[in-house]
Amino acid sequence: MFKIILKEELGQNVKSFFIEAADTARNAKAGQFVILRINDKGERIPLTIADTDAQKGLVRIIFQETGKTTYELGTLKEGGYIKDFVGPLGQPTEIENYGNVVAVAGGVGTAEVLPVIKSLRNAGNKVTAVVGARNKDLIILEKELREICDELLFATDDGSYGTKGFVTDILKNIIDKESVNIVYAIGPVPMMMAVANLTKEKNIKTLVSLNPIMVDGTGMCGACRVTVDGKTKFACVEGPEFDAHKVNWTELISRLSLFRDLEKVSLDNYKNNSECKCGRE
Repeated sequence: MFKIILKEELGQNVKSFFIEAADTARNAKAGQFVILRINDKGERIPLTIADTDAQKGLVRIIFQETGKTTYELGTLKEGGYIKDFVGPLGQPTEIENYGNVVAVAGGVGTAEVLPVIKSLRNAGNKVTAVVGARNKDLIILEKELREICDELLFATDDGSYGTKGFVTDILKNIIDKESVNIVYAIGPVPMMMAVANLTKEKNIKTLVSLNPIMVDGTGMCGACRVTVDGKTKFACVEGPEFDAHKVNWTELISRLSLFRDLEKVSLDNYKNNSECKCGRE
C-alpha cells in the first residue's frame, strides 16, 4: 500500500498527489511513468512522473479526471492509500546538450513536460516552453515553469491568456525566426500530430511522449503497441517517447478510440452509483 502524503487541486478536475514510494523516487528519471491500481478490483492506469523527492521518498503524479478510474482516484484523501504503485517504467528522455530547445505541452501534459525541462536545462540547453489550454482556468504549474524556463509562452483557444489560438501558431513563429535544434511535445494526440507535421517541414528533430492504451507495463500484453517507422513498438518498454516524424498517427488515433463508448458507460455508471442518495425514496 502506498500512502498519499499530500493532495492538491491544481485546476478544474486536475489533481496532484505526492505518494510515498521511496524506491520509485530514488530511481525515476525524466520521461518515465508509473502504473497504479487503486484497489484489488481497480483498472491499471499509467501516469507520468511529474516530480520526485528522493530524500523524502515522494513521487508526484498529476492527473485530470477524465474517466472512471481517474475520477475515483480523485476522491481519495490525504492519508489514504493506493493499492499498487509500480515504477519507474519506460525509457527516460534522451537528455543532451542540444542547444536551443522548444518544449510544447497541452493541457495536463504540462505536468509531464516539467521534469523534462528541468533535465534539459541542467544539461545546458536554452528552453522555451509553449503551453496550450482551452482557457486560462485550465493552465497549471505556471509558477514552476517560470522558475525553470528561459521563456514561457501561452496559447488559449478563447484568448483568455496569452495568444489566442493554438500552440502550433506560436511554435511556427518561433521556428520561422530562429534556429531550433529539437522540439519536445506532450499532450493530446491531435496536438502532438500537428506539432510533428509542422516541424517535419523544417526538418527539426521532434520527440513526442505517447499515451496509448496500456495494461501491464512490461511489454507482455501488447495493448500499448504503436507503429513507428513501419515497425511495431511497445510504448511501455520501448517508449513512451518516439520520433514524432515516424509515428503512424492515424493508427494511434484509431486504437485510442476503440473503447471510448465503453469508457463512457463505465464513467456514467460510476457517477450514478456514487451520487448521494440522501432523501431519495
